Amino acid sequence: MSNHLWPYPGAIAYGGDYNPEQWPREVWDEDVALMREAGVNLVNVGVFSWAMLEPEEGVFDFGWLDELLDLLHANGIAVDLGTPTASPPAWFFAAYPDARVIDGDGVVMGFGSRGMASHASPEYRRAATRIAGELARRYGTHPAVVLWHVHNEYGVPVGEDFSPRAVEAWRGWLQDRYGSLDALNAAWGTAFWGQRFARWEHVIAPARTPSTVNPAMKLDWARFTDDQLRACYRAERDAIRAHAPQPVTTNFMAHQSWNTDLWKWAEEVDVVSDDHYLWSPDPDAHVALALSADLTRSVARGRPWILMEHSTSAVNWQGRNIAKRPGEMHRNALTHVGRGADAVMFFQWRASRSGAEKFHSAMLPHAGTTSRVFREVVALGSRLGDLAELQGSRVETQVAVLYDWESLWAQDLEWRPSDALQFRERMRAYYERLWRDGVQVDFAHPGDDLSAYRLVVAPASYLLTAGQGENLTRYVAAGGTLLVSCFAAVVDEHDAVHAGGFGAPLRESLGLTVEEFLPMREGETCAVELDGETLPADVWAEHLALEGAQVRGTYRGGPADGAPAVTRHQHGEGTGWYVSTRLDVAALAPVLAAVYDDAGLAPSSSPEGVELMARHGRDADYLLAVNHREDPAHLTVHGTELLTGEPVAGDLTVPAGEVAVVRTERGGGR
Repeated sequence: MSNHLWPYPGAIAYGGDYNPEQWPREVWDEDVALMREAGVNLVNVGVFSWAMLEPEEGVFDFGWLDELLDLLHANGIAVDLGTPTASPPAWFFAAYPDARVIDGDGVVMGFGSRGMASHASPEYRRAATRIAGELARRYGTHPAVVLWHVHNEYGVPVGEDFSPRAVEAWRGWLQDRYGSLDALNAAWGTAFWGQRFARWEHVIAPARTPSTVNPAMKLDWARFTDDQLRACYRAERDAIRAHAPQPVTTNFMAHQSWNTDLWKWAEEVDVVSDDHYLWSPDPDAHVALALSADLTRSVARGRPWILMEHSTSAVNWQGRNIAKRPGEMHRNALTHVGRGADAVMFFQWRASRSGAEKFHSAMLPHAGTTSRVFREVVALGSRLGDLAELQGSRVETQVAVLYDWESLWAQDLEWRPSDALQFRERMRAYYERLWRDGVQVDFAHPGDDLSAYRLVVAPASYLLTAGQGENLTRYVAAGGTLLVSCFAAVVDEHDAVHAGGFGAPLRESLGLTVEEFLPMREGETCAVELDGETLPADVWAEHLALEGAQVRGTYRGGPADGAPAVTRHQHGEGTGWYVSTRLDVAALAPVLAAVYDDAGLAPSSSPEGVELMARHGRDADYLLAVNHREDPAHLTVHGTELLTGEPVAGDLTVPAGEVAVVRTERGGGR
């Protein structure tokens, strides 16, 4: 990540995707006037406009975009200028049919949707970098342009590509990674099932096979896909940088996208940005929103970040697209701000009348300016104006949750001991327990320096390398508290079980190894007795071999009846905790309470359903309180409530469904 300045200093950026090519010219003037009414100061332009900008190969039409950027600039609205490469035009696929993506079943993906062409196609990369370079050459000095937006949501909907060119690139990637076929065969364990490769041209991609594919191959395939997508991004970014000085980004989808390792991607962008959409079946989707926001801030390493897309109300692509209730949009937007966002953007400004997303909500909905949604959009713009001083302040935490996309890729492959034990489910359960306890967290990679944290939680660390295990062991020895969930440290970077058995890299820090996994049948349950409480558990149990760890919780019923379930181990100056079964959010509460004691942490005393977040500036602290309840909440705080300008002398009432932001002055530096 470069040292480019935040693209919109002195204010929280507010706006959304603007697609004026869908509308007659006279609508543009109306749009700009309404944007000013709503407090919009930044729009994303051109993300899907390749066919308009380059109607024939090598023939460019920038007249409409010239006029649009001049109009926006004249009205004080800045532009995040997109490269339109997520949707190549019809002429491209007609000229280069081999650039189409082929899926794992051998089906060729046709034109007419959105998504990337083959990431390995030289014609695609050439065309993509050409349009990016032409845009940067023309608009790199335009006063409206403050940011560049490459592509759109890499890996969504198309990540994997099994075309001949992708397979050729795959072989080259493997040769660079392993150097020799002997090394490749060793890493993939090809002695199993007689899969050994004797020639590079025999190496295939993990497409459809009669049985399960070699898991080490599939794990490398995920890495390869991620690297290929990132190479496409870098090609466009570098074409822009050759002509334009503004920072460059692309929109992530933290915890909602499978194909991209955002720890690596964040190092390639100048400013991290994220798209987040509520998942309608989740009644507590605001918890998943908080998780996504914390994860985005964490991959940005605490720097300012952009909420590039979210929705004013319902989306259009889920089975049941639930509209947001009054006030919910404000709660969603300001939760992102509370967790470090310095920009709040939507898809999109004006609702489309045609196309696949015509039922997707927008800042200006089909119902027009008299609608509740538009009134809330205007009110949110005013509120963000009142919060301008938060821009540049930071979130500081004492707890880290380990998150590794490579472990996600590996754990969710086929033929694991139980398909009911999933990375995302465990991540959400542990995060939600911390959220409900009012504990603000960072996410961290297991190879990071963790010394600044009192507590490190590992909800889903199935893949943990020997080096990462040593890092966590040093953390505990130096005085840290480590909490590890089940099915952890099982395999190395090649999805091979560690020498020394399950959990070997954490043997010292946890004081145990795992002798056997004991998954349960569907519907089967057991319990854990811990400190006088009986905690329900399901799906999973383990047979532990203790090597110094103390038993804190014991199985009652199930395949491990009477055996250790939860352990605590003193290692050096710190402690390592292990939970060998699946506990739900409620059952995790007494476990975390004991862990907090070890770590010297005190959970929040805020009322149930009130989400508290803190940001810290140079001379002031900011408390953001989001009331998810249906009745008022009462807090004890002193300072100034920024949304009303009123002083707060100890008693603050946050109305049902509302948000409050309190500034507390303090002297000296941060």
